[in-house]
Amino acid sequence: MSALPLSGIKILDLTRVLAGPLSAQMLGDLGAEVIKIERPGTGDDARAFGPPYLTDPEGKANNNNSFYLCANRNKKSVTVNIAKPEGQAIIRELAKDADVFMENYKVGDLKRYGLDYETIKAINPKIIYCSVTGFGQTGPYAPRAGYDAILQAMGGLMSVTGHIDGEPGEGPMKVGPSIVDYMTGMNTSIGLLSALYHRDVNGGQGSTSTSACSILSSRPCRTGCRSTSSTARRRRAAAPGAMAACRPACSAAPTAS
Repeated sequence: MSALPLSGIKILDLTRVLAGPLSAQMLGDLGAEVIKIERPGTGDDARAFGPPYLTDPEGKANNNNSFYLCANRNKKSVTVNIAKPEGQAIIRELAKDADVFMENYKVGDLKRYGLDYETIKAINPKIIYCSVTGFGQTGPYAPRAGYDAILQAMGGLMSVTGHIDGEPGEGPMKVGPSIVDYMTGMNTSIGLLSALYHRDVNGGQGSTSTSACSILSSRPCRTGCRSTSSTARRRRAAAPGAMAACRPACSAAPTAS
């Protein structure tokens, strides 16, 4: 059997819940070695997204559930307390020979732990530092946390989902699956693959940033309502595709430098 495409690539995964972990899992599926960092005691937040939980050989439930497992296969899990100096030292040591550093903390959070891009880059100049956020690294909304439901609403997806206008129960409706998280995860993987190619072929280095806000609001499923400031209407599957007029302030789409 031939080697997988990303064999030899090492990824340090500090992401949690869904969008970031899903991206790291995709890269693990392609052969990368993924080391997942989790909080001591409770682990990734997604470990609490049950029941149902799996059971051990004795029939006792553990903290592995389907939500967590669907975004964290092909990874090595390590618990590290990054709030303590010893934990921060462990992360920096692991980063020395890593190809990718992934995180989805709020903008600026990791700087207080000495785990920001500039600090990690000083340790390993060739590393690709990937930040997954709701609203990018700059702009008025940058400090805000980003969750799937928030982005579905702000990006306009809810405005075109649900019963059509004039029917009982009309009004914005959330799409069932966490579609923004899935889209963000896939686009993060694309950004990382591009950054790795840029590094190894063109000699580039730097960081890649994925903003869930810019990904959702740049989808092709929109009509002239965005340029005319009109409000999109719910029209079931008959609609040619529409996105609400308002586009919140957020940073550019994934880039690599």
